[in-house]
Parts: sequence; C-alpha cells; structure tokens
Amino acid sequence: MIINIKKVIDYFILMFLCVFLIQCGNSQQKKAKPRILISSDIGGTDDDDFQSAIHLFMYSDLFNIEGLISSPFGNGRKKDFLDMINLYEQDFQQLTNHNKNLLKPNYLRSICKQGAIPSAPFKGYDLPTEGSEWIIKCAKIKSDQPLWVLVWGGIEDVAQALHDAPEIEKNIKVYWIGGPNKKWCINAYAYIAENHPNLYIIEANATYRGWFMDNESPEDIKGDQYYDNFIQGRGAMGKAFKNYYNGNIKMGDTPSLAYLMNGEPNDPKSESWGGSFTSINRSSRNVFERNTTTSDTVAAYAVLEWRFKGPKLEIPQDSACFTLEISKQIWPGYYLGNGVYGVRYSSKKPEICSYITASNISELNGQTGQFVSTTPWPGQPNAHDYQLGPNWFGDKIEPEFFLKDQQGAKTISKHRKTFLMDWAKRWEWLKK
Repeated sequence: MIINIKKVIDYFILMFLCVFLIQCGNSQQKKAKPRILISSDIGGTDDDDFQSAIHLFMYSDLFNIEGLISSPFGNGRKKDFLDMINLYEQDFQQLTNHNKNLLKPNYLRSICKQGAIPSAPFKGYDLPTEGSEWIIKCAKIKSDQPLWVLVWGGIEDVAQALHDAPEIEKNIKVYWIGGPNKKWCINAYAYIAENHPNLYIIEANATYRGWFMDNESPEDIKGDQYYDNFIQGRGAMGKAFKNYYNGNIKMGDTPSLAYLMNGEPNDPKSESWGGSFTSINRSSRNVFERNTTTSDTVAAYAVLEWRFKGPKLEIPQDSACFTLEISKQIWPGYYLGNGVYGVRYSSKKPEICSYITASNISELNGQTGQFVSTTPWPGQPNAHDYQLGPNWFGDKIEPEFFLKDQQGAKTISKHRKTFLMDWAKRWEWLKK
C-alpha cells in the first residue's frame, strides 16, 4: 500500500510538471526557463555541494527544477538536500519580498530522490534507483525543451537511466563536473562513453575550477573575503554557509547552473558564466595488460584500465576480487571472466602516480607500477579511445585558457567578478 501511495504521489508531481511545462510553452515569454534536474553528491566527501545548493535555491526563479537527486560518493543522502531546503524555508518569506517567483520549499521537497549509493561495478551500471527512475520519468515528459541534467558528483544514475531507457538519450543534455568525480565513477563513465557516444554532454574536468581559483580576482571577491564582504551571516542560509569551508567560496558544481544563467546554452563553444568548451570526437582510454612504469604517459582525466591474468574462478563476472591503491585511496577490481581481472582509474590532474594491488588471490596481490598523467586532455590518440559523436564537449585545450595547470579554467574565471556580484545583490535581500 505504501508503494502504491508513493506511485500516486509521483504521478501527481509528474502531471504538475507536464501542465507547468505546457503553460510555459504557450506563454509569450521571450526566453523559456531551462528545465533542470540536479544529481549531487551532497553530504558526501566534499562540502561544496552544500554551498552550491544554497546558490541554487536563491536563483530558483530562473529554472524549472524537476529533480534533486542525491547520488553520493560517501555518506551523503537525500536528507542532506532536505536539510538545505529547511534552511531555505526559513529565509523564504524575506526572499519572496523581493522575488515572488522563487520555488516553494514544499515543491522542492517533493522532487528530492535518493540515487545510487555504491559506485557502479565494472560493467558501469547496476540496479535502478529512485533517482535513475526519476531521470527517466522527467526525460519522457513531452516538452519542446531538453531536460538539462546537471551532475555535481558521480554519474551513476545517468548511466543507469540510459541503460534502462536508452531512448531518453535524445531528450537530455548533460553538464557534468568531472575531474575528481570522474575518478570515483569511472566505470559508469566508461559505460556511457562506449554505449552512448551520441549523448549531448559537456564534460568539464577542469574548467569548473575557474569558479574558485581566484589568483587574478579583485581582493574583495576572493574566496576568503567574499563571505565577510557580502554574505555576512545573513539569514539561515548565510549563517549555515559559514559551516562549509569556513565560508570560503568553492561551489565547484555551480558552473553547471551558471552555464544556463548566462550565455547561449545550445552553443557550448560560446561565452558563458559556466565556461566555454570545445567539441571532442574521442575520449582517452588506455588499456594495459601489464604493470605500467613512468615511461607510460597518459592524459589526465583519461580512462586507465589494467587487466591482470589469474585463476579461472567459478564466480559471477563483475565480482570484486582485488583492490587498487593510489595515493592512499582504494578502487575495487573485478573478475571479467576466463581468468581475466580488471580495474579502472582516472587521474584528476597532471601527476606521477604509484599503485599497488591487494587480494586474497596470490596472482593479484602486490602488483605494483607507476604512470605519468599530463594535460591537455584528451591527449594523443590511441587505439583504445572511445569514439564520440558530434555533441560531446570538453575543456578548451589552448594554453591561453589554462589557469596554472587547470585546462580551460580561464573561460570561467574571467567572469568571476560579474557572477559573484550578481549573487551579492541577492544576499542583500536577506539583510535585516
């Protein structure tokens, strides 16, 4: 009975969304509000998603928000989104004195869903989640607009949705904050790149860092100054903001939202607050059937895959059998069948890495090696690269767009003063 009630509730939410979108389509607005769905690792290993959630709610009047999915790597859950909505609710009355179009807290609560908790196994997908099913439902709503899926963490729920309903590929556009998120969901990424090369996706592996790398910023909007100058503990959200990075501005996922706030979202090569990108026709992939050394140079953000020989076991394929340790972090390795075992990794930056494996299987225990990763991505072509369609975009590769060693970051940092001062105006609404 509980399940039936839940289905009825979801049905009415979807009907509301359908009617709302039809009304928007019939209106005479010069520019329709973008349809967005957020998939976030809020409450996971990085507190910046809490900051980005506050920013999102303060700009909710600009979007048709259709889903808030908790897809963590780590301990985050749907409750973390709900906690942030509770803060927003405390400030809602004062905010609506200045803007009547902000979305209501109860509506935002109704579209919170729990996504994947564990990372995907080697095959790149697992079982449906409340989050992946919600992506499918929203993507199937009839609309003249695409559904923008803004991924602030792991991409597991997108991979699961595409696996379960591949027909939605044509209805969605994805802006993904990759980099460190990519290394934790590398199997899901590999599934999408191999099986959905025609997906419309902006893969921002380093560009997003221009949001918080403030070397060239005016002093008053630097990350450690902005809070005291403009947020100042205003409202419940302003007070809570201090709990995350002591109020220092990071918000590394917000560029995905800012991309839709300013610029031409249907042209990723054009200027926007969320960066400017280049079309790529391949995604770097290196497959090694041996241990690597510092003579092996790969592209940062590439899919790295090691395959090891071992005993032929009577266990299901995709069974986790060993681990790979890099920089004191652990990735599971899997049985691929016929005595072959595999593990994937992706560097989040240019670096020299060492690895070691561990397993109860003697052939897989204590394997060691090194490799070197460099930019720009996607680097030199090789035979194992994923071949991509015309709608896959990545960080700009030209040196003039680098901020230190971060590829493409200057395409965002150049707008830093404009977007942060725009946000400062909204913090004024909470001034007592």
